[in-house]
Amino acid sequence: MDNKTKGYTNKTNSYDYRAESNVKKTSKKGKYKTILVAELLLLFIAIAGILTFALAKGGYFKKNNNNQPQGGINAPGDKDKGLTPEEKEEKRLEEEKKAQQEKISKLVEEADLLAMGYDYDKAIETIKSYGEGYTNHTVLTDAIAKYEADKEKLVPLGAYESVNEISHVFFHSLVADNSKAFDGDYASNGYNYYMTTISEFKEMMKQMYEAGYVLVSIHDVARQVTAEDGTTKFVPGDIMLPPDKKPFVLSQDDVNYYEYMTGDGFASKAVIDENGRPSTAMIMDDGTVSVGDYDMVPVLETFIAEHPDFSYKGARGILALTGYEGTLGYRTNDKTSPTYEEDKETVKEVVKNLKEWGWEFASHSYGHRNMGKASYTFTVTDTDRWMEEVGSLIGPTDVYIFPYGIDIEESVSGYTSDKYNYLKSLGFNYYCGVFKSPWIQVKDEYVRMTRRPLDGQAMLQFPERLADLFDLSKVIDPDRPALK
Repeated sequence: MDNKTKGYTNKTNSYDYRAESNVKKTSKKGKYKTILVAELLLLFIAIAGILTFALAKGGYFKKNNNNQPQGGINAPGDKDKGLTPEEKEEKRLEEEKKAQQEKISKLVEEADLLAMGYDYDKAIETIKSYGEGYTNHTVLTDAIAKYEADKEKLVPLGAYESVNEISHVFFHSLVADNSKAFDGDYASNGYNYYMTTISEFKEMMKQMYEAGYVLVSIHDVARQVTAEDGTTKFVPGDIMLPPDKKPFVLSQDDVNYYEYMTGDGFASKAVIDENGRPSTAMIMDDGTVSVGDYDMVPVLETFIAEHPDFSYKGARGILALTGYEGTLGYRTNDKTSPTYEEDKETVKEVVKNLKEWGWEFASHSYGHRNMGKASYTFTVTDTDRWMEEVGSLIGPTDVYIFPYGIDIEESVSGYTSDKYNYLKSLGFNYYCGVFKSPWIQVKDEYVRMTRRPLDGQAMLQFPERLADLFDLSKVIDPDRPALK
């Protein structure tokens, strides 16, 4: 029989190899399926066992009161595994003691900072905020004893006998880049007269600090009190300082960053830095914007951070604003600006931040005009516009700083004019002019206080007027040219 017909011709005894092959394949597939099902079943049983064990121990997926998963490798119970009940209790007490010590250290640090600013009452309150058990901790009771002892050494007005001795010094925008401000162009001489460089400002503050000067608020110098019958009046302040300390007030005019100053080495606007601190922005040569200590606010903040005892109870300076070119470097005077609404909101945020850090604000009029010569009608119009465009952004203020330092009235006996009555009706209680030496007038209804300029003109033309504050030979910037 040939190969062609072998195994196929006899239907009874023939053997079909193809059929055998198919049977083997079917049998092998069935075997694999059986194994796979068995493996999956074993895996399911293993997972179920793990979950059952985990849930019995408190659960990998059970959550605590803070909505955080419990159990697992880092579960609280794991690190106590193997400890006896006594050891667990000892460990709990150690952790509780550590947390307690951290709380105490934090409170003392906070209180010490307040005490350095002469706010001993608040420092003591901070320590006592620990709770009823504060008396059980020597660190806390010793801190309170020290604050109380230091408080006993304070005297009204420190080294002064009267508020009449308190100086109120002021600046305009500080020169951040001398090479641009004093480059010989048409604006250079004006900057030389009325501006102070950052290095000069730093040296002034340094020397004043070393001489015992302490920065206070104008509202500390004279304050309003209410009598039993409900009437109010202003009285000299009772600033409590060590006997060798001398209070002074500080302010800065025209914190608006006018257009004419662009490219001349000044900051361009007030901002909040990445750490939430008041700061300034400056446009660099390549067009980028840098945030840093480019004007008085951040420079002073840096100084106070290094010398907390330079500030009385967190006091800072007064920022006097006009309105004709916006506010704090933002052109909020231009309603056609595409960023008008956005700029107004930004100003509110910056102002809020400045106030939180202790800075105060004043009206410097809207148009920066001579308010001594201004008519009543002009005073009303100018002030109303300032209140609408600037006051609405910075909030209430009771300080009015006269443009050019020229008072609304020449009389030193007291205000009587309609201009005063109008300003008073809007809530202005403190009025600041300019004079070569300290002068203050505390009336029942208001306070007048003159300010001393610390600019180029004062330093170069009238150095004798500043001799009580610092040594000018160490202050004047070598880049400053002669006055013309």
